[in-house]
Amino acid sequence: MSTPGDESRTELAWREIVEHYGDRPVLDDDTRPVASPVAPAVGRDAAEDDEHDDGDDEVEAVAAVDRFEPPAPPPFPTPRTWQRGVAWAGIFLAPALALVIGLLSIYVAPLVGWALVAWFVGGFGYLVFVMPRAPRDPWDDGSRI
Repeated sequence: MSTPGDESRTELAWREIVEHYGDRPVLDDDTRPVASPVAPAVGRDAAEDDEHDDGDDEVEAVAAVDRFEPPAPPPFPTPRTWQRGVAWAGIFLAPALALVIGLLSIYVAPLVGWALVAWFVGGFGYLVFVMPRAPRDPWDDGSRI
C-alpha cells in the first residue's frame, strides 16, 4: 500500500525529472521571440494596436518568406483491373470451392472440377506475369512504413 507521502515524493521526483530534462538553449537578452502573426483581438482599440505594432511588419514579412511549400503530391496509382480481382478470386475461391465440394460429397460434372483447377492455375499465372520485374528503386529492400 502506498501512503499519501509516497505519492507526493513520486510526483516531486517526476517534476524534477521533467524540469531538468534535456539541454536548454541560452538566449541573449536582446533577442525577441518570433511570434506567429495573429489576428488582432476583438475589443482592442486602435491606440492599443499602435502600441504593440513595433516590428510586427518585420515578423509578418519573415513569416511570409519562410513559409513551407509542400512538394507536389505523387500521381495516383493505377487502378487495379478486374482481371486481378478474378485472378485473386481464383487463388482463394477455387480451392475453397473444391474443398467444399469434396467435403460435402456433392456430385459435379468433371468439367467443373477441371474449370476450378484451370481458374487456380490461370489466376496464379496471371499474377506472376503482371508482377514487377525489378524493384522500384535499386536500393529498395521492400520494406514500407
